[in-house]
Amino acid sequence: MLYYTGIDVSLEASHLCVVDEAGTVIKEARVASEPEALVAWFSALGFAVKRIGLEAGPLSQWLYAGLKAAGLEVSLLETRHVRDAFRAMPVKTDRKDARGIAQLMRLGWYRQVHCKSVNAQDNRTLLAARKVLQCKYHDLEMSLRGLLRGYGLKVGETTRKTFEPRVRELAADVPGLAEVAEALLKARAVLFEQFRVLDARMIAHARKDERAGLLMTVPGVGALISLTFVSAIDDPGRFRSSRTVGAHFGLTQRKYQSGETDITGRISKCGDQEVRTALYEAANIILTRPVKGSQLKSWAAKVAQRSGMKKAKVALARKLCVVMHRMLVDGTCFDPALAAA
Repeated sequence: MLYYTGIDVSLEASHLCVVDEAGTVIKEARVASEPEALVAWFSALGFAVKRIGLEAGPLSQWLYAGLKAAGLEVSLLETRHVRDAFRAMPVKTDRKDARGIAQLMRLGWYRQVHCKSVNAQDNRTLLAARKVLQCKYHDLEMSLRGLLRGYGLKVGETTRKTFEPRVRELAADVPGLAEVAEALLKARAVLFEQFRVLDARMIAHARKDERAGLLMTVPGVGALISLTFVSAIDDPGRFRSSRTVGAHFGLTQRKYQSGETDITGRISKCGDQEVRTALYEAANIILTRPVKGSQLKSWAAKVAQRSGMKKAKVALARKLCVVMHRMLVDGTCFDPALAAA
């Protein structure tokens, strides 16, 4: 008899459900969301479980690593796929979700998600923290502009160095506003200082990473874009073809065909948004600035003449995605002639 288990992960406790190959519920439990507690529960079952499934989420990678280290057969399930499978349920509870995941594992109707390596996870953490500081720095600056505008004070165009003197000059004549502006300016300065620390660390990581250094031979690709792409790909061998990488990051068109209806839409925007944004920025640099790799730029310029600049940038971003994945697989530097072919 074969047994399958579904785990619905929550912050404090996870619901588990074990079913046999006929779909009959054998055992259910609520266990603390800790790898040690889950491993102990499976050890006390008294029988081996063929497959264990848990939905991808914030805690899933940590639990997956712990269960995998204990020798259990675990799979991370694609979140959208699981959500669509459960959409027909009139009542949704954690217990029912665990049952549903167990049935998906039994039927094999699921899509497995790649679990990031430790190095990729470290890089992703660094990039995410850097992005948070960058966004908060920008938010503080825009908040200052908005507060001053309420008094009819317009900051206007400034640089990073001239912004603080300009704000202090405008706020000096308004009672009470100078203290508020000074507090926000100090917070902004601290955010920028810590942002520079993480930015320097990010550049250092990119220089040490051989694969990131390889991708930086591509025009328009620097430390940030290369490290973002490498950490998202992690293992290039998990893709059967480089052509599928564009679809993985949502850079291919949606398609809906049913009977007489046949609709080709815009790009799907599935997958990692940060990677998609980074690739689009690289495409924008290639098309709008003088860079090496004229063949690739000429190809994108022809697309822009036919379909417009925005679509050309998206098409070039998808091509860059395919080219950069092939570079990681082959370990070769950028070749403009081959990339434009």
